[in-house]
This record gives sequence, structure tokens and C-alpha cells, in this order.
Amino acid sequence: MLNVIPYMKFLTVKILTILLFVTVLLPFVQPAWAQEGQIAAGIGVSVTINDKNVQEGDIISSTNSNYSLTRSEYDTSIFGIVTKNPALGLDNKVSQNTTYVISNGQALVRVSAKNGAIKAGDLITSSETPGVGEKAIKNGFVIGNAMESYSNTKTVGKIMVNISPHFNNNTPNFRTNLLSSLRSAGSAAFISPIEALRYVSAALVAILAFAIGFTYFGRVAAKGVEAVGRNPLAGRLIEFSVVLNILLTGVIIFVGLTISYLILIL
Repeated sequence: MLNVIPYMKFLTVKILTILLFVTVLLPFVQPAWAQEGQIAAGIGVSVTINDKNVQEGDIISSTNSNYSLTRSEYDTSIFGIVTKNPALGLDNKVSQNTTYVISNGQALVRVSAKNGAIKAGDLITSSETPGVGEKAIKNGFVIGNAMESYSNTKTVGKIMVNISPHFNNNTPNFRTNLLSSLRSAGSAAFISPIEALRYVSAALVAILAFAIGFTYFGRVAAKGVEAVGRNPLAGRLIEFSVVLNILLTGVIIFVGLTISYLILIL
């Protein structure tokens, strides 16, 4: 018993010394966020990606169990981020040539400042460049929040992102052009009910405006031709009336399209 007590004291002092050493040096040995090969804070699932030259940090979309690089802005099928070193990896023993992808946690993401300089806290979404993210400036699907800033517009870089794929509906002052809105309407089944109702309402108003305009124009044109045949002497007056009604038809269609556009952007 007498020999054990000095040994326990020695062991206690040794453990305290190691803890003190680790506590002092730990802040200086932490890896930088943008360092290559850093372990991603998340669970990686090994999947087969249907693209060549896939890089660490690429954004991946999932459709019908097929995985590929994202190729459109606000991709509705955003799944996760390619990483080489997940904190925990779940291997797929059935498939070959698989790559780890994490859907939750923190990982390096390839980004571009093409859509504006990225600041810490900004939402990151997919872009038209395969696998590359950009700053989200309107409502839509995002991959997560940036934890670092990036402003180089000439090259693609990597920043740490808090990965959490979801639909963002909190961006204020949503503005877009009509073509972009119609393109987004194709994904109405994947977006929030309010956004889907907005797209459907805008489409119905536009279709109704065209229907009313062309129906009105058809009736006026038919009556104008009939009137000219019955009273040739009043031909100029009738032609003027037809032209006036054609302009009125254009105004009706224009007003309908304007209302549709306002529904989309307000």
C-alpha cells in the first residue's frame, strides 16, 4: 500500500501536466477553416456521382437516387457537399467509385462571388456553374449559411459553410424578371404553398388576359368586316374603329401581363 501512494501522486501530476500542456497549445494547433483536407463536421454517406472530375466542396443534387453536380440556381434537389474527410463515414459496400457527401454539419464549399460578395452569415445556393455555389439573393433552395467571407469575382474558392439544405422564404424585397419567374414556376411542386399559389395565380391572370383580348379582337374584326361589306361608304370610319379596338385589345393584354408580373414580384 505504501508503494502505491507515491505512484498515484506521480500519475496525478503527470496527467495534470499533460492537460495543462494541451490547454495552452490547443488554440495554436487548430487548423484553419480553408485548409485543404480538413475534417468536415458531419456524417458522410458514400454515393455514386454521375459526373467526372468531382472535387471536394462541390454541391450535389439528388434526383430519383441519381446524384450529380448542381447546374442551376436555387436547385430544388440540393442534397449535400462532397467531402474527402467526414467526421464519420458510412460506406456503401454495394457500389464502387463512391464519394462521401454530407447533408448536415460544416464543410468546405466551392463558391463564386459572381452573384455578389459573400459575407459570413449569407445564405449560399447553387449556381449555373456545375457544383459551385453563390450568394443567395432571393427566395429559393439553399445549401446553408456561409461561415467565412469571399469576394474574388475572377476565380472559384472554398469557404466553410454550415450545411443545412432547405427552402429559404425570408429574403426581403424579392425581385426578379419574368423569364426567371416562369422558370421557377416549373418547380412549384417543390416549393412552399404560398409561393406555388403566387405562380399559379400569375399564370391564370396572364392566360385570362390573352383569352379576353383575343376573343374581343375576334368579335370586333368579324363585325368590322361585315360592316364594311354592308356599308362601303363608311369604310374609313369602320377601319378606324377596328384599329382602335385592336389597340384596346393590346391594352387589355398588357394590363393582364402587368398584373401577373406584380403578383410574382410583390
